[in-house]
Amino acid sequence: MTADTITAADIRINARWLIPVEPEAVVLEHQAVIIQGDRIAAVVSQAEADRRFRTRETIDLAHHAVLPGLINVHGHAAMSLFRGLADDLPLMTWLNDHIWPAEGAFVDEAFIADGTQLAMAEMLRTGTTTFSDMYFFPEIAAQAAHDVGMRAQISFPLLDFPTAWGSGPEEYLSKGAAFIEQWQDNTYITPAIGPHAPYTVSDEPLTQAVELSAATGAPIQIHLHETQFEVVDATGKNGQRPVARMAGLGLLGPNTQCVHMTQVNDEDLRAVADSGAHVIHCPESNLKLASGLCPVQRLADAGVNVAIGTDGAASNNDLDLFGELRTAAMIAKVVAGDASALSAHQALAMATLNGAKAIGRDHELGSLVAGKLADIIAVDLSDPFLQPVYDPASHLVYSNHGRAVSHSWINGVPQLQDGKLTRIDVADLMLRVDSWKQRIRKQQAQ
Repeated sequence: MTADTITAADIRINARWLIPVEPEAVVLEHQAVIIQGDRIAAVVSQAEADRRFRTRETIDLAHHAVLPGLINVHGHAAMSLFRGLADDLPLMTWLNDHIWPAEGAFVDEAFIADGTQLAMAEMLRTGTTTFSDMYFFPEIAAQAAHDVGMRAQISFPLLDFPTAWGSGPEEYLSKGAAFIEQWQDNTYITPAIGPHAPYTVSDEPLTQAVELSAATGAPIQIHLHETQFEVVDATGKNGQRPVARMAGLGLLGPNTQCVHMTQVNDEDLRAVADSGAHVIHCPESNLKLASGLCPVQRLADAGVNVAIGTDGAASNNDLDLFGELRTAAMIAKVVAGDASALSAHQALAMATLNGAKAIGRDHELGSLVAGKLADIIAVDLSDPFLQPVYDPASHLVYSNHGRAVSHSWINGVPQLQDGKLTRIDVADLMLRVDSWKQRIRKQQAQ
């Protein structure tokens, strides 16, 4: 091989095991990922990489599994500052008596900035490279993610009642349209529309949200069929299940992300499948709030794309997506009555390629394929709790936790090196978090 056939590149990652996600259910050994700029230039054997590439940096990960960065498709990032504030309570008690009053007392731009950075530190440390946020002051959350270099879908809130961010639907939609215009076509930030839930948003604002989505291409994310009470109450009030109402308003479609979906009958299933809408499964939050169990295997068998999210740290109480995968896989088997339901590889796809599909970015995220963006993580499988390694995919889902993540790159930029964050000053962040804790504790004690 002559010198002119050797390609120069930026980074070479040598992996003991590599799970590309595409092709599906494949584990490769002794592979190299070549990064050029913000893209994956090649995924080849290490022997072939020796022949074809010269890179300015080589990272040898002799005991690691390398895979696409995880995509957490639902959460409320800044609510990390409310972690553990109101536990062991049903959803509506949790919301009405604790969370909404606390939000009224504390949520402002500074709260969002610090809470979002706390969430990002946790997510980056545990393997998430892209997250979806639905909360107040979306412009602050978007800027925080952009400044760190973390990829995010940021949904502006839409509700019938006033909050710290707006006086009502008209203002939410006006500010939301400006937010979408500001961030449209940004490689890091995907602006989206976030009607909270069918029981908090009336028909006219929902119709306007559909129109805004059609005009801008912005995705819509909504809490839907989260609890049995929600469905029973809606049916009693207007004679329709919420999914049927959303379908009638034109809200269900390929650009819609339906979060939770724990209460699903045959009609609901057909409506979601026929519309091409995505379902975002949040198993640990659903368990903790006793909301119900999403029938993941039934949805997948019907052709519905199912992705995964942690929900907020106030109802989870962590943002470790690997832990969420283990819970999701276990629940799926019980709900389906089938131990083969939601295999380890299917669970990993749910947190990578399926998540990319849900946010409309599967052409550039979610798998280790040449030409896609270089969002990559490495998990150290050398610890005793992960030994012996027969099947890395199985270990990642059933034995692993996010703290085993050692490295991550977003856009080819290192975010985590040997378990240390590179772009967040953790010591300074902890000082600000402690200040919030003292303020919130003092208010709660009154």
